[in-house]
Amino acid sequence: MHGRNNTGETITGDRVRQHYEIEKILANRLRQADKRERRKLYSSVYEELFKQVPFHPMLVRKADPQATRTAVDPQMCLLRRFLSPAATFLEVGPGDCSLAFAVAQYVGKVYAIDVSREITARLNTPRNFELVLSDGCSIPVPSNSVDVAYSNQVIEHLHPDDAVDHLRMIYNALVPNGIYICITPNRLSGPHDVSGQFDTVPTGLHLKEYTNRELSELFQSVGYFRIRTIPALKGRFASLPPWTVSPWEGALEKLPFPIRRKMAAALPFRALLGVRMSGRKPAQEGMSSQ
Repeated sequence: MHGRNNTGETITGDRVRQHYEIEKILANRLRQADKRERRKLYSSVYEELFKQVPFHPMLVRKADPQATRTAVDPQMCLLRRFLSPAATFLEVGPGDCSLAFAVAQYVGKVYAIDVSREITARLNTPRNFELVLSDGCSIPVPSNSVDVAYSNQVIEHLHPDDAVDHLRMIYNALVPNGIYICITPNRLSGPHDVSGQFDTVPTGLHLKEYTNRELSELFQSVGYFRIRTIPALKGRFASLPPWTVSPWEGALEKLPFPIRRKMAAALPFRALLGVRMSGRKPAQEGMSSQ
């Protein structure tokens, strides 16, 4: 047996099952906890995950420079247009911080928000980089201080009851007209955590996966405007209103699970429906969401 997790690395043999069983137990702790308990659990769950799964792909990739470049380069292609020497950049869930370190060369300040020090242990950090520990939902940086906020494979790890709070805290951290770019796997081609090898819905640490329509509705409920989905193909990015891809998601939703998952994961649907969403904080309250 072998599998590929949402970071793209392959894990093989009995380790797939071992990773799955550990992650499922940890995920159930979060699913069953109330809001107050989850504030303490996010950090301890991920600390325990990395200790119990030392072969976790995120830990393995940290020691592989080529894998790091493979992961960072396409993200930088997306982000470069939004960066400037005076900008403050915030990444939520920075993993091994390789992307945050790359961005630090182009901006004035970088915040990296994470629940665990384990993944960043023993790293040499740039002078304009600051690691900020969080309870999993809070964004403990000054209000109105961030020009560009970014997360990749993060929001699906939050309990769905915490997702709106998380989006609101990022909104509060943004300067007026600041932008948040959120990348998350599309539910229609999932599950995308390790449970995808065994289950038809996420049972690992992807506590909820989203479609473009579902995530855009969350963005709008918080107050973001100029919400866009960002299809990508061969390093080129478009910018579309989410309603343009919703009919395709609706059509796929009606298909039986095996067919839906296969079609959603294949081109052109993968390029069109991959959930890369951006939203801006209005320069003035009450601006249109379009």
